[in-house]
Amino acid sequence: MPCRRAILAGLTALVLSPLAALSAELPDLAGKSVVVVTENAYPPLQFVDPKTGQAIGWEYDAMAEIAKRLNFKLSYQNTSWDAMIQAVSDGQYDIGMTGITIKDDRREKVDFSEPYMRSQQFMLVRGDETRFTDAKSFAAFEKGLIGAQAGTTPFYTAVYEVLDGNEANPRIKLMETFGATVQALKTGDVDLVLTDGTAGKGYVDASNGGLKLIGGPLGIEDFGFIFKKGSELVAPVNAAIAALKADGTLEALNKKWFADYKMGE
Repeated sequence: MPCRRAILAGLTALVLSPLAALSAELPDLAGKSVVVVTENAYPPLQFVDPKTGQAIGWEYDAMAEIAKRLNFKLSYQNTSWDAMIQAVSDGQYDIGMTGITIKDDRREKVDFSEPYMRSQQFMLVRGDETRFTDAKSFAAFEKGLIGAQAGTTPFYTAVYEVLDGNEANPRIKLMETFGATVQALKTGDVDLVLTDGTAGKGYVDASNGGLKLIGGPLGIEDFGFIFKKGSELVAPVNAAIAALKADGTLEALNKKWFADYKMGE
């Protein structure tokens, strides 16, 4: 689900306001064990490297740096997107990360970190698509189908910014993972997938002309890590995010994962 230096393919790192914590020593969590849950289905934020089978990505690198600076012991678990927010809310895991958009209704269940990334949604289509060129012409193309995960920002963008506001619209085909929506697009089972610009660019670059991005940005979303309500980890993690931004670490991660990243390479 970023670039502090400039907008890169629609995804920009959020410029955080200066915090007093930047000038103070970061909290020391004394080796506390922290369990982070993710989906591993949203490249290049987090995904399984097909060559090595290792879980990697921007969020893994950022979280490792946060753990190092705050001195906590990091371990990972995996769960599906539709179970993640409730599981973190219930205290099954300490932190959730999977490009999670900060939304008021989600704040009712979990606490969010400060935003660490800002994204815009774009339309990902097959490379030979000519039947529509933007959200308006897709809406008018009555046979067009959208692939999406229920409850995600692409789903709500499809409902309220592309189609008619009906969350049960049969033109939206629900799938379990983002990767499944892209596969359905490739095979012709759907005609459109909404994605942040950077992930979309990665798929386009790896497709050898099989995919392309069309139209303009369809909205802005801020990404944050999630915690159980009242978690004592929120303030330390926020201080670490601010420090990573201030010293250029997030800038370096953006260059590694977004400027130079090619899906499948």
